[in-house]
Amino acid sequence: MPELFAYTDGACSGNPGPGGWGVLLRAVDGDTILKERELNGGEAETTNNRMELLAAINALETLERPSTITVVTDSAYVKNGVTGWIFGWKRNGWRTADRKPVKNVELWQRLDAAQARHDVTWKWVKGHAGHPENERADELAREGMKPFKPAKPRS
Repeated sequence: MPELFAYTDGACSGNPGPGGWGVLLRAVDGDTILKERELNGGEAETTNNRMELLAAINALETLERPSTITVVTDSAYVKNGVTGWIFGWKRNGWRTADRKPVKNVELWQRLDAAQARHDVTWKWVKGHAGHPENERADELAREGMKPFKPAKPRS
């Protein structure tokens, strides 16, 4: 039975600033890659956390039917949020433990809805540590950011 993985990453040039997100979707059977798909996008004025969230959201929303998937992220914010904090936020009407509104609430709600369709396992990996699929997701995120970065002046 093939396994499905989504390797996700976000990038930002300045925080806030131009940002991008990237996803490497991969279906594997043992060591054999059966299918791959790459996704990316970006925004002109955003934050790194928003881009990390959008990578995970787009990975799950792009799946056409309910799936069993492992989402691999280098964002502790996304992993801890979706596997822990979100339950309290929902119980508290999308407020934190100290009653402040949850930052990026519309993206958290979108991620919550996207993952509800699937059987998702969340896995954290250390970023920029030579993990090939995470490195590719990072490259895709940087590509997604390119259209929103100002051109460098010629000297």
